[in-house]
Amino acid sequence: MARILLVEDNEMNRDMLTRRLQRKGHEVAIAVDGEEGLAMVARHRPDLILMDMSLPVISGWDATRRLKQDPDLASIPVIALTAHAMAQDREKALAAGCDDYDTKPVELTRLLEKIDKLLIRP
Repeated sequence: MARILLVEDNEMNRDMLTRRLQRKGHEVAIAVDGEEGLAMVARHRPDLILMDMSLPVISGWDATRRLKQDPDLASIPVIALTAHAMAQDREKALAAGCDDYDTKPVELTRLLEKIDKLLIRP
């Protein structure tokens, strides 16, 4: 299955998502802030990134912008994970470079469908 980087500062969210993704056969790496997330992307080259938008050190918005500006990393799909559920929040995430958007609390079936869709590459 896929190598997924989960960038999430909330321990309960990290634990829950990690367990569920691993049960589905995915390999999960974890970063707790945007700066660590960017470093791990460069080192591990995940197949997909689940990016919390409200992160310490470097926000998920800024981390995604930086990631998408790097030609070597820009093709890695990013799904924004956020408790912000307004239409403008989705647009803001997409404008920052996220490939998709999902709200917290995470509904696993919906998130897995988005992951599968983004992992299918032409």
